[in-house]
Amino acid sequence: MTFEIGMITIDTTDPQRLAEFWTKALGMSIKQDWGEFLVLAADGEGLQLGLQRVDDPTPGKNRVHFDTHVADRVAEVARLVGLGATEVGEHTVPGLTWTVLADPDGNQFCIGQPG
Repeated sequence: MTFEIGMITIDTTDPQRLAEFWTKALGMSIKQDWGEFLVLAADGEGLQLGLQRVDDPTPGKNRVHFDTHVADRVAEVARLVGLGATEVGEHTVPGLTWTVLADPDGNQFCIGQPG
């Protein structure tokens, strides 16, 4: 028997505030809002994003993050910074360049461009 990932959940002290960023960043909408826990989803099926209220988020860099690939990394980074993300760094290896960003709570994620 195997399983599949249905949702990635981010701990936050303010799920509603963080939902403002992630709904715009990912083109999702709030599917469920229980106050302490929100589920964001795109239209149709697919991976969902959970935002869970915690009293004290884990300090330091998040241990799990997600990576995305886009055709125009520079434009996407500029769009996300305009929404409230912070640029953390940029890395290149043969065949891939990516920018590490942090959402308004400091959770890191990567925007990559193959090439």
